[in-house]
Amino acid sequence: MSEVFSILLMMIAYFLVGYNVLFNAIRNLVKGSLLDENFLMTIATIGAIAIGEYPEAVGVMLFYGIGEYLESKALAKSRKNIEALMNIKPEIANLIVGNEIVEVDPNTVKIGDKLVVKVGEKVPLDGKIIKGESLFDTSAITGESVYRSSKVGDQILSGVINQKSVITMEVLKTMKDSTVSKILDMVENATSKKSKTENFITVFAKYYTPIVVILALALSFIPPVLLGEPVGKWLYRGLIFLVVSCPCALVLSIPLSYFSGIGVCSRNGILVKGSNYLEALKYVDTVVMDKTGTITKGIFEVSDVVLSSEVSNAEDILRYACISEARSTHPIALSILEYCKNKCISNIDVEDGKIEKYEEIPSNGIKMLYDGVEMLAGNKRMMENFNIQYIERNNASTKVHIAVNKTYYGCIEISDELKEGMKDTISNMKEIGIKEIVMLTGDSEPVAKEISKLVGIDTYYSNLLPNDKVDILERIMSKKNRNTKVAFIGDGINDAPVIARADVGISMGGMGSDAAIEASDVVFMTDEISKLPLSVRIARHTGKIVWQNIVFALSVKIVVLALSALGLTNMWVAIFSDVGVALLAVLNSLRVLKYK
Repeated sequence: MSEVFSILLMMIAYFLVGYNVLFNAIRNLVKGSLLDENFLMTIATIGAIAIGEYPEAVGVMLFYGIGEYLESKALAKSRKNIEALMNIKPEIANLIVGNEIVEVDPNTVKIGDKLVVKVGEKVPLDGKIIKGESLFDTSAITGESVYRSSKVGDQILSGVINQKSVITMEVLKTMKDSTVSKILDMVENATSKKSKTENFITVFAKYYTPIVVILALALSFIPPVLLGEPVGKWLYRGLIFLVVSCPCALVLSIPLSYFSGIGVCSRNGILVKGSNYLEALKYVDTVVMDKTGTITKGIFEVSDVVLSSEVSNAEDILRYACISEARSTHPIALSILEYCKNKCISNIDVEDGKIEKYEEIPSNGIKMLYDGVEMLAGNKRMMENFNIQYIERNNASTKVHIAVNKTYYGCIEISDELKEGMKDTISNMKEIGIKEIVMLTGDSEPVAKEISKLVGIDTYYSNLLPNDKVDILERIMSKKNRNTKVAFIGDGINDAPVIARADVGISMGGMGSDAAIEASDVVFMTDEISKLPLSVRIARHTGKIVWQNIVFALSVKIVVLALSALGLTNMWVAIFSDVGVALLAVLNSLRVLKYK
């Protein structure tokens, strides 16, 4: 009677601690998803009950449940950490309506609306400051810990926090197009793009599980049939084999490792659009870069005005340059107009009625017929195409040549500053194993040569048209083997095709064009290519942990499977090799979040 009572208590305990496993196994069975860990645990414990091993049946369910609980807590912690990194979406916007300030949902704000941002508040939408100046904490967006100063006319990104004084801003982008929405969308969708390792594990688990079930059945019944051994002895070994075989350590820990790696990148101002791109970063050994806006600041200033023998006064060439460039929005054109304004030459009234012909020739310059006067403003390619004899000066500046009625007037030299720390960044790239660094530019050979020499780049290509960049990138990629990757870094609209073509396309998220950001696989929010060595290090650290989990989990399982087949282990060891290994692998994956 006491034995029956003991068995009854064991069965009650079994159903209490194993309810979820049993329920999930039946539900999955109905759905046609048979061979998962719930099915394996259920079959193993029912088999243990059938041969009278009640304590072990309860133990399997109990420790499996404890392990699942601890794993879920670890997973929840990792998600919470990443959600904290991404807690950047503003909840309210202070909209100016007449003479009042009204709190509204940022999703309802339109382009052109005026907002007030108080101290301690997040900037709700992308815009520009129209009143006041302040310091902003940009760490959630760019990963920079130093506050950034912004004043009237400066653009500010949504998600940054106002730290010093109240400012008024004008909205330039709606919520769906704002920086904060794009960041959240990129991180949320990153998990949908699996790495090769993740895809391998998914396929591996699909074939691995039925194979081990067949092996467990063979282990349970072939020896008794062929050798006359006791059925209970070999059935017990087969049940241990089933418990050990669960691949949950790999299925849980590998996606979590990549998810954590993407979270660490985002914390450092690096947005990776999928674990496949994070994995690809590990193998980058060649980096190809655009010059303007990537190596240099992309802020142009007139450094010199060179006159031809036909012109005696700088005002003459500047007047025609001002008329030619008045309708252009190119940064070089704007720098010339700003220079003319400072020289009090921009007061020329360019009348639309006098413009008889206006043409912007891509990668050349501007051809204009104004009030009967033909003007050309462009690079040396432009002068050569129109058979204009020009003066070539070999220095590191961009030159805008001016010709009026086929007569060469001279050139305006434009300089572009290097970004801070570029030499150290190139040095860091070489330290982490980047074997080849290439610069592409539409500038002249002397400019490309001098910039390359200053920062330590060995290979450069100059005088390029936009389509030339794609051709050169493809030539570089064709020389690589399958185990190495080529990254391209750019920021302009004309860089979008090259970014899309590279193994890893990287764009600048602060000043870069929307087209380049959309085409890229990775976005640097600070517009600094110094993020490249960091992103490669994070990718390699993540990959190292992924392979630690794979080797650890498979090694333990293979050893315990072999021991169970030989009868040298018991169910408790089997439980550890499944639940314990899964938990250790998950905890190991969380180490990615601690990377600094």
